[in-house]
Amino acid sequence: MRMTESESLHFSIGVLGISGGSLLLLVNNYASSPDEPLITDTALGVLLLIFAALLAYSGVRRSQSHNVLFGSLCLTVSALWCGSGLVHILAGENIINGSRGLRDAMVPGLAAFTLALLVICIVAVLCHEVVLSFIALSICLACAHQIAGLADSAFGHAATAVCYLMVCFVGAYFGSGRLLSYITQRKIVLPGTFKKDSVKPMQSQEVNDIVTIGIIMNLLSASVLACPLLGVVPKLFSGHVPWLWTAGVFQLGVCVKSYRSMDTLAATFYGFTSILRFTEGYTALVVHFTNQVPYSPVPFPVVFSVLFFILALFNLQGGFVNTIYQLFFVAYCIAIASEPQSFFQRGTQGVQAAIFIASAFVLFITLYNMASSNKIPTGAGFLKNLLARSNRFVLQTNSKELHAPYLGYSKYADAEVLGHGCSVLAAFSITASFSSGNPLAILILPWAVVSGGVLHLICGSVAFARGKTLESSTFILYGIMWTVWGLTRFGGLYGDVRGLHLAVGIISFMLFNVLVTAGALFLNKAWFIYTFTFQLILISFLLDAVGALPYGYDIGVTIILGLVSFYMFLASIFNCTFKSPQMPFGNPFIKLSGFGGGKDSCPHLPARKSSSVQQIAEIMKNGGICGMPTDTVYVLVAACNRPQAVEKAYRVKKQAKERPMSLWISSIKQLEPVREQISPLLWDFMEAAWPSSISLVIARAPWMEFFGLGDSSKYIGTPQSIAIRNPDCTVATHLINAVGPIAVTSANPTGEADTTHHNQVYAKLGDKVDGVLCDGPSPENIASTVVDCTKIESGQIGFFRVGLIPKSKVLQIFEEIQKKHTHGQMNAAFETDITDPHRHLAVSQKSLSVTQTDSGLGHMTPADSQSSLDLSQHERHEEEDETL
Repeated sequence: MRMTESESLHFSIGVLGISGGSLLLLVNNYASSPDEPLITDTALGVLLLIFAALLAYSGVRRSQSHNVLFGSLCLTVSALWCGSGLVHILAGENIINGSRGLRDAMVPGLAAFTLALLVICIVAVLCHEVVLSFIALSICLACAHQIAGLADSAFGHAATAVCYLMVCFVGAYFGSGRLLSYITQRKIVLPGTFKKDSVKPMQSQEVNDIVTIGIIMNLLSASVLACPLLGVVPKLFSGHVPWLWTAGVFQLGVCVKSYRSMDTLAATFYGFTSILRFTEGYTALVVHFTNQVPYSPVPFPVVFSVLFFILALFNLQGGFVNTIYQLFFVAYCIAIASEPQSFFQRGTQGVQAAIFIASAFVLFITLYNMASSNKIPTGAGFLKNLLARSNRFVLQTNSKELHAPYLGYSKYADAEVLGHGCSVLAAFSITASFSSGNPLAILILPWAVVSGGVLHLICGSVAFARGKTLESSTFILYGIMWTVWGLTRFGGLYGDVRGLHLAVGIISFMLFNVLVTAGALFLNKAWFIYTFTFQLILISFLLDAVGALPYGYDIGVTIILGLVSFYMFLASIFNCTFKSPQMPFGNPFIKLSGFGGGKDSCPHLPARKSSSVQQIAEIMKNGGICGMPTDTVYVLVAACNRPQAVEKAYRVKKQAKERPMSLWISSIKQLEPVREQISPLLWDFMEAAWPSSISLVIARAPWMEFFGLGDSSKYIGTPQSIAIRNPDCTVATHLINAVGPIAVTSANPTGEADTTHHNQVYAKLGDKVDGVLCDGPSPENIASTVVDCTKIESGQIGFFRVGLIPKSKVLQIFEEIQKKHTHGQMNAAFETDITDPHRHLAVSQKSLSVTQTDSGLGHMTPADSQSSLDLSQHERHEEEDETL
């Protein structure tokens, strides 16, 4: 298995981390007695948390290189040691009492990870990953033996220690071998640390490898809740909270990483399941601190089941397995709604037992399909094939294009589906009310704080990274508001205190929301209604704080907000799935230049699709100007045969007179009709130098009229010269082939920095451009080399600017062409001021004079014909237009 050096380093960190944690548990199990542990529970827990953090880092980094088995193994062991460490800390602090309490706390989690590691081991064996399968099997057996040791102290810890001993030996050898290979840059490679003959199936860059960890966390939660039903533990209690909240935290991580993989549906699903994990742990804490089992109100889980059902339907595009699996969570939410003390009653626990079995099967199928070249059928293409026969419903073809932002560079998908879903949940969570008694006795706090607060903050952060300023501000503001109000009103902090001091804080949020609502006027009607409705919610909070809340007002406005949010959730997920039809969000109430509707007026299209290039070509043929990637930086282009478009591009650029536009061609063949008007020496120099990042400044001639520039020719070049270039860029070549020669200038106002990303084109030029071809960051941030060829017939070339191509390379090309033309002939139709017909025969005998001019393309510094090839004669460099 061939890996890059950085991959080898992360592999080393992961394997050595597993070895280190195994060594810790090995020593503790060997040296401890039932009455006297070698390492105290608190210290053992802290050390396990350190190793868990190290493995989480390694697993996340390795999942980026799409090694799904190793990433899954690292993150699974990380979650195992994180939960175990927290349980040991609780035992060390006497929150869990006695060996019986430790057994009841540890067994459900260990049982889940035993099964998960066994599945990873089986898949690793099928994929011929011997080392990973051995490590997974050894830790799996260690967990099984630990369960036996907790059940019967006479069993002892020796068997557990032996399993960890094998992990230490194997992990230390392979981890050290990989690390040594990384340090010595492959000069020293220990035998067996790299697989030479096997061929590793390439993982698709669009595969969301991290979802396997989300499934394992569902397995963990199901084990904790199913164990009381099966009699393995007496009941759900505070010792199970570390496992449940570990699952919740890891599923939040899966949610964020799924956005990085452009998988909106998976991110939404694991965002929803994390709410369940935190709520399950919260109920166990409430029982511990209040001796009351919290009552679950009906509206929230019913609405939650509806959202899960809609999500399951849209997951049909990924196959039947995901849809069927998510339907188990629909049943789980219905079970929560039907039983008042849901997580402590047998119906809910029975559904979790079913989820435990289903998670094991889904984990095996998902992990195997990601790691192996062979696939287990999941019906992934069924919906696509079904809708292919329909002209009404057209699926989105590429989700990455759908999530391309306008401003800022980001690799996150759009988080609005989860954000609006959480608004629905938060709104319906507070429809349940109470008049007296302990506020913790009604299960409202986790629903409001986790769904309305934590996940809103995550969605706001993702939106901010994508450059969606208004949406980001809205989600973050609402996340803070739901968190503060949830903790105050439903967390026991509210009490009987109502007055001005609480109202002032709510008024502050109302003022901020007024600004957000005003901003939504420029976005679309749906967002305006959404933000305006939230203002009504804030009014109900204010009236409640001052004790003047009319009966039924709060219930009414929360239901309205819930319904508005539900429409936005449904529209967002529908529009992410289908290209047509689309559920409308409405046009903005206010449209200004650069705001509100810019997305429709300026299409941003992926440069690597031929259909996108054709669409941009049609825009240019109709007189539009567009942004385009090149072999250097982004440029603004117009078709030469559309004089009005050339003039428009010049004025949009705010071009300075000393920095005129240049002319680009896709191939020198486009100049073939006017070849008789071009010097043979210059022609051959063009053929040798292009395609490349070399711009040639040549003397103006009548041949320019061939391209239909008309009056706009004054904007290209100067009265004496013109810069022409054939770029080494496939996208540019295809576009010029479709449109014809183009007039080019940099995609930024004169005097500003180069435009090095497609998002910056819109950021700098606004809706003045008619389209943008998007290809991410520029391959080079250095401009082209500009060569003065106006005196090429006298054997002289100069340099206006040295850019990506060095002087020495250009001079080498020119010298080779000169030698070929020692006995050449001039074109009869080529007009020149050289009067001596034999002068060109002596060109090669002269010393080549190289001129470096100042910034004005039309203001040349004449070269001394007797000068040598001293390229350091002129040191002053003034910045030129970066598009030349």
